[in-house]
Amino acid sequence: MLLFTGRNSICTQKVLITMFEKNLSWQTKRVDLFKNEQYDAEYLKYNPKGVVPTLVNDGQVIVESTLICEYLDDTFPVPSLIPDSPYERTQMRLWSKHIDEGLFEATREISFSAMFRDKLRNMSEEQRQIRFRNIGDPARSARFTSTYEQGVDSPYVFYGIAAFEKLFRHMSEVLSERREWLVGNALSLGDINLMPFVARLEYLNLLDLFIADREAVRSWWHRCKGLPSYQKAIPDMLNDEDTSEMRASGTKIRERIRELRADHLAQHHKAMHPA
Repeated sequence: MLLFTGRNSICTQKVLITMFEKNLSWQTKRVDLFKNEQYDAEYLKYNPKGVVPTLVNDGQVIVESTLICEYLDDTFPVPSLIPDSPYERTQMRLWSKHIDEGLFEATREISFSAMFRDKLRNMSEEQRQIRFRNIGDPARSARFTSTYEQGVDSPYVFYGIAAFEKLFRHMSEVLSERREWLVGNALSLGDINLMPFVARLEYLNLLDLFIADREAVRSWWHRCKGLPSYQKAIPDMLNDEDTSEMRASGTKIRERIRELRADHLAQHHKAMHPA
C-alpha cells in the first residue's frame, strides 16, 4: 500500500490511526502542501481534488479520508472498527457526518486564522495565486478568501466555533450515558475520525475553552490519548517546531475565540429560551 500524506494533515491523521490500530504496513509519500505539490499534474491523476490523503492498494485508488478508513476496515477486518449491528453502524456514520458536514471546515478555518494565514502571507505572490486559483469550489473559495482577509474575525470562524460547540454538546450527552466510547462499548471509526480534530484544538491551546466543564468528554479524550495508535499517528509524527508553532499561533487568538464562543452561547441560549 502507498499512502500520500500531508504534514500535520488532520484528515491524514485519522487514516494513520486506523492503519496503526490494524498493525498494517505501507509506504508513505509526502505531499508538501505549502509548495503546492497537491496541484502537480501527476498527483492530480490520483486525486483530482488536489487534497490529501490518498491511498493506493493493489493499483486501486481510494480518496476521501472517511471512505479510506471504511475501506481499510472492510479490507483488513481484524480488529474490527465498525460495529456489528446495523443500528450502531448508522450511529458511527453519524459521527463521520459531523466531520464531513461542518467540523472539517470548522477546524480548517480556525487553524487557518491561527497559523496558516501567516504562512500564506509569507508565500510569493505566484505561490499564493496558485492556491487561490486551484480551490475549485466557489463556496470553499469564499471561506478561504474571507479567512485570509479577516483572520479570526471572519464569520466562517464564528460558524466553526458554533460547529465545535454543537459537537461537544452532543458528545457530552452521549458519553454521559456511562459509556467509554461514542458507539456501544468499543472503539470505532466514530471515535477515530474525531480524534485529530479534537487534537488540533488542543495543540492550538483552545480545547479547554470548549470542554473544561464537560467531564465526560474530557474522560473520553484522556482515553483517546492513551491509545498507542493515537500516539504513533499524531504526537510521534510532530516535532517540537510543529507543536510550538501551533500553541503560539492558537494562543494569539485564544481570547478572541473565547469572546466569540461567549457570543455564540448567548445566541444559542436566546434561541432556546425566547422571551
